[in-house]
Amino acid sequence: MRTLIPVAVTGLLVGQAQAADMAVKIEIPRLNVAEYHRPYVAVWIEGPDQKVAANLAVWYDMKLKNDEGQKWLKDLRQWWRRSGRELTMPVDGVSGATRPVGEHQIAFSEGKAPLGKLAAGKYELVVEAAREVGGRELLRIPFQWPPKAGDKAEARGEHELGRVAVELKP
Repeated sequence: MRTLIPVAVTGLLVGQAQAADMAVKIEIPRLNVAEYHRPYVAVWIEGPDQKVAANLAVWYDMKLKNDEGQKWLKDLRQWWRRSGRELTMPVDGVSGATRPVGEHQIAFSEGKAPLGKLAAGKYELVVEAAREVGGRELLRIPFQWPPKAGDKAEARGEHELGRVAVELKP
């Protein structure tokens, strides 16, 4: 009888499944407006039943006195109705400060917060942005989890969001 001896290779055992990865790029466009405020942004994953499977990021004004920035999170209407009002902010690893104009990347690995143990299936990455004295925009990008092969998808906003892309790796 042969005995198999596990050999460590970069932290994984040979023959052990590697966790899937997700990278999300969000572009906040430069707007030519008289009064500009950085947008509040929520990023989450929804299942086919439109229930939140995971909150990935919530960017809001964390520097206002007495946590006043939390008061305006309800302007992220879809996120607020589906998940936000049930959370106690800030959420470690999810919430953070608003972002300036430009492209911002966030990355996640299967089995680690906030993805946790996302069950196999069809999902949508949802990104919602709302800006004081501005508008609101929501983008959806469908994807399959876990990915069987590398996959990329994107959507483009019209005003509050620029290009939003998701890249999946098995």
